[in-house]
Amino acid sequence: MLFWYVYMLRCGDGTLYTGITDNVERRLAAHRAGKGAKYTRGRGPLELVYQEKTLDKSAALRREYQIKRLTRQEKEQLIQKAWK
Repeated sequence: MLFWYVYMLRCGDGTLYTGITDNVERRLAAHRAGKGAKYTRGRGPLELVYQEKTLDKSAALRREYQIKRLTRQEKEQLIQKAWK
């Protein structure tokens, strides 16, 4: 079964980037190589700080939208919960 993931990266400038993928490691490598999202280019180093598994791409897109609407503080709380 193919799962999709919502993930957050902390960029070198302290900003957070949220995206979706079916392979977190491959996508992180693409971001680090400058072949990911335009937003992350030149903002390294990039650190994976959050990932959440979903059942399909549609669910991942919905969750990504929800996360992007959160405040910075709410995103940081989500990250902290995931690390506990």
